[in-house]
Amino acid sequence: MKVTFYGHSCFSVEVAGKNLLFDPFITQNPLASSVDYANLRPDYILLSHGHFDHVADVEAIARLSAATLIGNYEVLQWFGSKGIEKIEPMGSGGSVSLDFGRVTFTPAVHSSSMPDGTYGGHPGGFRVETSEGAFYYSGDTALTRDIELVAADGPLKFAVLCIGDRFTMGVKDAITAAGWLGCTEILGVHYDTFPLIQIDHAAAKEAFAKAGKTLHLMEIGSQKNF
Repeated sequence: MKVTFYGHSCFSVEVAGKNLLFDPFITQNPLASSVDYANLRPDYILLSHGHFDHVADVEAIARLSAATLIGNYEVLQWFGSKGIEKIEPMGSGGSVSLDFGRVTFTPAVHSSSMPDGTYGGHPGGFRVETSEGAFYYSGDTALTRDIELVAADGPLKFAVLCIGDRFTMGVKDAITAAGWLGCTEILGVHYDTFPLIQIDHAAAKEAFAKAGKTLHLMEIGSQKNF
């Protein structure tokens, strides 16, 4: 599985011949100025919740790529009202089988509203199971025991965890989450984009290393195979 990082909580995973794009927030992220969203051609766009820093570029990318949206019912209905027809609505704990594998919408402790202030349903994350292995994206969440249940369905090749603190888990809680998941390869997201969520990179990596984990803080536009 090849992961490309586009800044904040936006990343893609190439797996089973498909490209999965998560939480596109590019044009409004000054740190991602090197990324041209018009070059992205995802087959699927997975949305953890409705906040602007996770959905800002969904409509534009979906129209260019004809991608199918995956996420909670309310978020997808909002995009459906804008004429996006290819959607796979889900609810917390639900799963759907698609041509690349099986997706489960996992619970998250956070909030969710759309950019215009309308209700954005329950926030979540995703456990994705494929023939090449499984991975987990926490979405924006506090540390919650629900994360333990993600590991019950089998091992993970890697986990994508929010680490910026203040609005989500910070480094300490993300290390605990990684332990519950039984996962050693962690991709950190939701940090540095805004002053309130800036982190000390060296200290974060050291803290994960002391716990026997590897924290990957990828450069925007860089790729990594898991």
